[in-house]
Amino acid sequence: MLERTLAIIKPDAVARGLVGEIIRRIEAERFRIRGLKMVHLTKAQAEGFYAVHRGKPFFESLTTFMSSGPCVVLLLEGESAISRWREVMGATDPARAAEGTIRRQFGTTIERNVVHGSDAPETAAFEIAYFFNALEIIG
Repeated sequence: MLERTLAIIKPDAVARGLVGEIIRRIEAERFRIRGLKMVHLTKAQAEGFYAVHRGKPFFESLTTFMSSGPCVVLLLEGESAISRWREVMGATDPARAAEGTIRRQFGTTIERNVVHGSDAPETAAFEIAYFFNALEIIG
């Protein structure tokens, strides 16, 4: 089934110069990039994006981290894009991620795990709309 998902290259990956390598991996996995831009979230914008996690112990550090520097947000499209992108990313904890996944290769901690991906169609719809308007989506 053709799906769309949101991918974020997080501030730690941008700071380490990994944007090109991660985009290369995305293209090698045959995702179509339908939207792409660099953003620097404010703390309030990060809190809005991660509102589903408000009240959890990691919310404050996560939103501080995600607003600490620029991110690259991408709208990816492909067959089973949500589950396939999550497979390519690997487990949230890089130490537990499978060999060959982006997080295993580049992530350093559960929080600084270099990439984000939507976890369900409803989440993807919210997340894509958070970053992209209709004029910014190709195809």
